[in-house]
Order: sequence, then C-alpha cells, then structure tokens
Amino acid sequence: MMEVLPDPDALMHAAAELWVAAAASAIGASGRFAVALSGGSTPECLYRLLATDPYASGLDWSRVHAFQSDERCVPPDEPASNYRMAREALLARVPLPAENVHRIRGEDEPDAAAAAYERDLREAFATPDGPPRLSPGSRFDLVLLGMGEDGHTASLFPGSAALREPTRWVRAIRRADVSPARVTLTPVVINAAAEVVFLVSGRAKAATLRRVREGPYQPDVLPAQIVAPRAGRLRWLVDADAAAGLKS
Repeated sequence: MMEVLPDPDALMHAAAELWVAAAASAIGASGRFAVALSGGSTPECLYRLLATDPYASGLDWSRVHAFQSDERCVPPDEPASNYRMAREALLARVPLPAENVHRIRGEDEPDAAAAAYERDLREAFATPDGPPRLSPGSRFDLVLLGMGEDGHTASLFPGSAALREPTRWVRAIRRADVSPARVTLTPVVINAAAEVVFLVSGRAKAATLRRVREGPYQPDVLPAQIVAPRAGRLRWLVDADAAAGLKS
C-alpha cells in the first residue's frame, strides 16, 4: 500500500497517526508496543512531532519498547549515532522507562555488538533460538524504515551479504564504501514484523522510488525491494516530490 501526501509536514502527521494507531492495536493485543526506529532526517522529524501533544499525551509510554533498525559503530554521544538522534528527538522527551530502550552498542566491536543485540531481541520476543515467531508480543509491531538514493534501507546496502542472511536477526556490516561499520537488522526479522512502514521524502528520492516500486525485482541492486512482510503489512508513506516519478 502506498499513500502519497502533499508535503513533508502532511507526511509527518500521517506517520504520527499511524504510529499511535499501531501502538494502540499492539498494546491491546499483547500489552506492549515494540517499534524499531530508523535513523535519518525524515524519521527525526517524525520523532520530534511524536514528542509533542496530542501524540505524546495520547500514548502509554510505559508500554512502549523502542529498538533500533540499525546503528553506526560509534559511541552513543557522537553526532553520527542514530541512537543519539532518537534520544534527543524523542526518547528523552517522553516518559519512556529506561529499561524499555533497547539500543545497539555502537561503541563495541561490530560483531560483538550484533551478537549482543540479537540476544536482546530474542529475550524481548521470548524466542531463544530459531526464526522469529509471528504471534502478538513475539515480533516487531512496527518497523520504521527510510530509503537511500541508492535504494538501501536500514544498513542493508546494494550487494550486501546480509540481504541473503538465512538465520541471523542482526548482522555487522563492514564495507570499504561505508564508514564507519554498521550493525543492522536483517530481512529475517524485518519481514517477520506485523507492519513495516517506509518514510520517503524529497525529489532526490523520486528516481529510486520509481525503480524500487515499478522496476524489476533486483534486491541485490535495490535492497528496499527485499522488504516484504510474510505475515504483516507493508506501507509506503511518501510525499509528492518523492512520488513525482511514479507512473501510477
């Protein structure tokens, strides 16, 4: 499903309303809302909006569990840290219990950080081994994703072996063309989510969005194409500039 909003402000409000609705549904089904936060400037605008009323006061933050879709391997106070951005824009501005924040330890060695984060996810979802389960409370209720101009999403880049990962939920990403190293969720766990939402804004993304949505299926070239929840819903929220190249 794709929804085209007239401008970035309308996009942010639509995303905030979707977040609140997803949270209410998840809390009603399992008693909590597990959301994976994306980095990037578009999600940051959403987080700042969610920290204001009526959105902030309309949520039971004690039942929200905030995770990360990916992280750069830097300390959490560095400007490049996705966690730092989410903390400053949202997490520190709402009554979210500290124990409900599940961050990737970007300051650690990448493989160790990836393994530790997978253990955290498996504990949170009561799945000590094996693939993600699809029952309420055992998977992400909402995964927020952006899309780069090269078609990458989270830290799944063109040609990455993580795109073909069969079992691991989290991978370290080391590439000569990507610095610093990253830690990312893999399609194994993203595609088990109840709902995945892409937020795409700006004319610079228009050509790539057209290729992802209307071109041939080439996830090694356009990683965003690999996102296809097997028992959930995929939604694209895009502004008019980003949608400018679409045929339909």
